[in-house]
Amino acid sequence: MSKPKSAAVWCVVLLVLQPVAASAQQQAARDYPSKPIRLVVPYAAGGPMDFIGHVLGNKIGPVLGQNLLVDNRPGAGGSIGTAVVAKAPPDGYSILLTSSSHASLPSVLKSLPYDAIKDFAPITLVANSVGFLLVVHPSLPARSVAELVALAKAHPGELSYGSGGVGNVMQFAAESFNQMAGTKISHVPYKGVGQAIIDLVGGRIDLSFVPGTAGLPYIKSGKLRALGIAAPARWSLLKDVPTINEAGVKGYKYAPWYGLWFPAGTPQAYVARIHSEVVKALEDPEVKRAFADQGFITVGSTPGEFTKAIREELEFNRGLVAKIGLTPQ
Repeated sequence: MSKPKSAAVWCVVLLVLQPVAASAQQQAARDYPSKPIRLVVPYAAGGPMDFIGHVLGNKIGPVLGQNLLVDNRPGAGGSIGTAVVAKAPPDGYSILLTSSSHASLPSVLKSLPYDAIKDFAPITLVANSVGFLLVVHPSLPARSVAELVALAKAHPGELSYGSGGVGNVMQFAAESFNQMAGTKISHVPYKGVGQAIIDLVGGRIDLSFVPGTAGLPYIKSGKLRALGIAAPARWSLLKDVPTINEAGVKGYKYAPWYGLWFPAGTPQAYVARIHSEVVKALEDPEVKRAFADQGFITVGSTPGEFTKAIREELEFNRGLVAKIGLTPQ
């Protein structure tokens, strides 16, 4: 008879403790955040994610009562910084801000120190890009996509493009171009967008597929020449630059996206708080305008919608890697 009594006692204890635990969680959510939040960008400073991080930080920091501090952790195509967040305590004070390369790295690297799905708690898809700009050094004798394709075919393997690292979306954009245009342009990986552009401007590589936010100033100053944009439509800030599809590589398009993640296990209340504030910020007309000026289209998805998009991108990239014959490193 003692066992039923003991079970009954434990049921009473649990019923008493449940409201206490719920109250503690609610209080923790009300107190969050109580210190600055680290926004880890797994690439070198100066790229599009820095822009996104600073705009969001300036907008939601005052609302949260705490700063969002951009922490650049470049290397290994973005996997080093991403691993920092995957292994961080799930206490709400480390957030990953990265691109759709989060869904491409698993296809090109044999071993990652994290699982792109299991080790993260998606917050929201922040923005889509209007598409990469295909830019070349002005000394390259190609003033159109057609001329670039002809030059690359005449000199297979001799032209080079830079990317933010192996598995970076810049590499996927270029390799997709190689496949669809029938070219063989060699890959030179860097630790971030900024470093690739520096070498391109310096003439140490020939071309690259760069985000609008990174390439526009160099195009306007004449330091780089834009041949096309990897999007379904032209960009309003560069109306004379045709889409690559228009320019002759039929069916070509590649537009990356950018999002936010917590480490897996982060309290749902914290995910909901950051999600709510970020979505509000993305709906602000000033933020929308700032993003549009830099080639981004604000989104603000639910965590569930974002998870679905990540899974679909992972499957697409696995197929792309197999199709273009990339060997995982």
